[in-house]
Amino acid sequence: MKRFGGLYEKIISFENLYLASRAARLGKRHKQSCAAFEMNIEEGLASLRDELLQKTYRPGAYREFTIYERKPRRISAAPYRDRVVHHALCRVIEPIFERSFIHDSYACRPGKGTHSAVARFTEFARRYRYVFKTDIRKYFPSIDHDILFERISRKIKCLDTLWLIRLIIDTSNPQEEILQYYPGDDLFAPLERRRGIPIGNLTSQFFANIYLDGLDHYTKEDLQCRSYIRYVDDITAFGDDKQKLWKIGKAMGEYLSTLRLTMHPDKTIVVPVSQGVDYLGYRVFPDRRRLRKDNVVRFRRRMQKMQNDYRTGQITLKDVNSSIQSWIGHAKHADTYKLREKIFAGIIFTNSARESGRS
Repeated sequence: MKRFGGLYEKIISFENLYLASRAARLGKRHKQSCAAFEMNIEEGLASLRDELLQKTYRPGAYREFTIYERKPRRISAAPYRDRVVHHALCRVIEPIFERSFIHDSYACRPGKGTHSAVARFTEFARRYRYVFKTDIRKYFPSIDHDILFERISRKIKCLDTLWLIRLIIDTSNPQEEILQYYPGDDLFAPLERRRGIPIGNLTSQFFANIYLDGLDHYTKEDLQCRSYIRYVDDITAFGDDKQKLWKIGKAMGEYLSTLRLTMHPDKTIVVPVSQGVDYLGYRVFPDRRRLRKDNVVRFRRRMQKMQNDYRTGQITLKDVNSSIQSWIGHAKHADTYKLREKIFAGIIFTNSARESGRS
């Protein structure tokens, strides 16, 4: 396997850092930390480059918050200047790994994404009778630092780049504690190994793909399962033989144990595709797609809140339109024409301040 060197100068070049800052500010320009950095961007990038060059750079503290979509998820937001470093690193090393990723890995990759994964899932659902479906128990909190670094080191030999990668990995904020034993462990192994990378980092999303790339190739090549899809830790395989799919699933589980990962026992199933399968926000049938009911319920509630917020002047029509168009973009990938008509029929946004001004 070819290993790449001479990468660090590319990563910390002023041009790469500047382009990284342009990527990091997308969707963040209204944030105070972004605005402060942008006010003195040349000075900020020069200082950041000096720290990286002298290896005095140290990541800052994460800001943590929880989002509630079906289940609570703890999100960790890195300081803005650290986001710039993450983008600078990924701009250089991502193409190296991208070349060897399988076609049917869809999360956080150029030209891929949720809707491409759902389209591929639908294609397989039309060709096969059954689907094996699973996900990994506490995936991001379970990622082992040493195993992740070893996987990255297989392709990168630039010591300075490896120093930066190790720094980012090992300064991850503490994640949820998980006590899980694997073959060969002694009593203290789960307590002594560093685990967990934060959900929310660009680097975490990229590292998560590297971590499971071996599973992708093992399933496709060794197990000869061509009808395989992975989206982060959401794993599916299709076939016409239920017992064969369970055997493939068992083999995948054994491989995952070498990565110190475990399939979620309550979410590991083999079911007929004809009954419809929940996948990435949709209910997918061979001949149609539906939105998940909880997605529709959440959007209706969001619409009510937006009506109240607009009426009291807390948001603008631009904010309302942006949120609605985002949901429509998701809903249009399912058979939802009549549903959308029903939801939007008769909805009126009024602003009490404007109304009182008219009177």
